[in-house]
Amino acid sequence: MGFLNRIYNLWKGFLSLFAGRMEEKHPEIAFENAINSMTEKYAKLKSAAAGLIKHRAQLEAKIQKAERDLEEIRLQVQVAVDAGEDEAAMVLLEKQEELESAVAEHSRDLEQAAKDADSAKASLRDIKTEIDKLKREKDKVVAQIKDAEARKAIQEQLDGISVDDEVKALDNVRQYADKVRAEVQIGDELKEDGIDAKLAAIKAKTGNAKAAARLAELKKQRAAASAGGGGASESEGGKTL
Repeated sequence: MGFLNRIYNLWKGFLSLFAGRMEEKHPEIAFENAINSMTEKYAKLKSAAAGLIKHRAQLEAKIQKAERDLEEIRLQVQVAVDAGEDEAAMVLLEKQEELESAVAEHSRDLEQAAKDADSAKASLRDIKTEIDKLKREKDKVVAQIKDAEARKAIQEQLDGISVDDEVKALDNVRQYADKVRAEVQIGDELKEDGIDAKLAAIKAKTGNAKAAARLAELKKQRAAASAGGGGASESEGGKTL
């Protein structure tokens, strides 16, 4: 028996753990189970309360009938006494006492039945209030859980996102651009320091020197031409004279 009890408790614990995990993943199921359980209790209590109310009504009917019978017996007792029917009066008096005892007993039972009925109705109101509260709480809690789960999922996605690879790729591009610019600059500097660059510079200077020499020659020729023209005019003037 001890071994079987351990197996039963183990299995019961497993089912409880499994149910707990299911309720965490599906909270609406837990609320629905609680609401259904409360609704079932409400139905049973309502049936019991109906029985109490019925019993109260029966007691009220018995008291009313007993009071009518008692009133009738009292009148009969008076008639028997007036008629000198002592034996009949004695029997009627016994019935009167029985009815009075019955009315008193039924009244006590009715008082208790009324209390029980009121207590049952109060319990019904409490359970109904709790059911309505659970329904409202279900909507609220389920919405909160879904909202929290959505925020958690977003946070986990954000935590898993890394910009290191993208930044590293951009750094590689920047470094390559700097390297290419540096290589171009080195090529330019090598050209400036090389023989080809020096020859090109000399050639440019030579071209400038030739242009300057030609300009000087043109100026000299123009000056000479201007001077020759002036002498010819003077000679012609002398011949005229």
